[in-house]
Amino acid sequence: MEVMKQLRHRAIRDLVASRPIRTQQELAGALRERGFRTTQATMSRDVAELGLVKAAREGTQAYALPTRLVEAETSGEDRLRALLRDLPIEVREAGLLLVVRTLPGSAHAIAAALDRARWPEVAGSIAGDDTVFVACPDRSSLRRVAARVREYAG
Repeated sequence: MEVMKQLRHRAIRDLVASRPIRTQQELAGALRERGFRTTQATMSRDVAELGLVKAAREGTQAYALPTRLVEAETSGEDRLRALLRDLPIEVREAGLLLVVRTLPGSAHAIAAALDRARWPEVAGSIAGDDTVFVACPDRSSLRRVAARVREYAG
């Protein structure tokens, strides 16, 4: 599966798990907010390939992950490790920020996995299209985070 499709599928799983999404149009809009441009045909294929189902959620019918995907979902740490291993990245330090550059459209997936991993040295992260800014409270935390990111990237 191509990298962009994998990233889009991960974003769809994250979105469906985090908030009620009732229609493919809502899903396409939420993906646009994360930097993914999709067609109606792509949305239909993605929904079918992921096996999304409609389930009751917050008083409405919304997309949900099938049980097999929920059980197979990896931890934030595992997801982060896989993303950093599979995507080309460039890491630079800027003050107390770690700047991680990657492929266009990939930064959000990295930031989301980093947030899920809940590293104690990370105060927070912000993702653009191809850049993640990781804020650290002090230099020693920054060095530990940078070393771990580089280690995961191989």
